Amino acid sequence: MSANNKEENIKKNQNSNEDNGLEEAKLPNKNEKEVKEKTVEEKLKDVEEKLLRSLAEIENQRRRFEKEIKDAFEFGSYNFAKESLAILDNLQRAKEAIKNDETLKINKDLDKFLENITIIEKDLITIYEKNNIKKIESRNKKFDPNFHQAMSEIEDDKVDSGTILQEIQAGYLLGERLLRPALVSVSKKKSSKDQENKDKKEEK
Repeated sequence: MSANNKEENIKKNQNSNEDNGLEEAKLPNKNEKEVKEKTVEEKLKDVEEKLLRSLAEIENQRRRFEKEIKDAFEFGSYNFAKESLAILDNLQRAKEAIKNDETLKINKDLDKFLENITIIEKDLITIYEKNNIKKIESRNKKFDPNFHQAMSEIEDDKVDSGTILQEIQAGYLLGERLLRPALVSVSKKKSSKDQENKDKKEEK
C-alpha cells in the first residue's frame, strides 16, 4: 500500500469519527429538549392546580363570610325579637285582666278601651309577621318537643294521647329558628284505676 493510500485511509477514519461524534453530541441535545418540554408541561399543570385550589379557597372564604354576616344579623334580630315578645304577652294579659275585672265591667267606655288594646296588639303582630316572626299553632295539634313545652297533663279519652288541649303561653319562630316554645297542656289517657271506679259508679 502506498503512502498516499495510507494518508487517505487515515483521513477517512478521522472524518468518520468526527461524524459519529457529531451524531453522538446531537442525541443528548434532543433528550434534553424532551426533558425540558415535559418539565414545562408539569409546571403548567402545577400552576393550574394551584390556581384552582386558590379559587376554591376564595369561594369557601366568601361563603363563610356571607354566613357569618347572616348569622350576626339573625342573632341580633333573634335577641331583639325574643325580648319584644314580652310586650305582646303583657298586652294580652292586660286585656284578659280588664275583661274579668268586675268593677271595670260596669264602665261604659270599657269596650272602647279594649278595642284600642286590640288594635295595638294587631299592629304588633303585623310587625312580627313582616319580620318573619310567626306564632306556633298549638291547639289540637300533636305535641312536638321541638316546638312545645308540656306544663301539665289532662286526662281525656276523647282525643289521642299527646294532643295539645290548652295553650298557656304562645310560642314563636323567627324564620325556621325557635324563638321560644309554646307552653301547653297535653292530653293523656285515663288510668285503669280511674276507669274501674268510673265503671263501678255507672253500674250502681
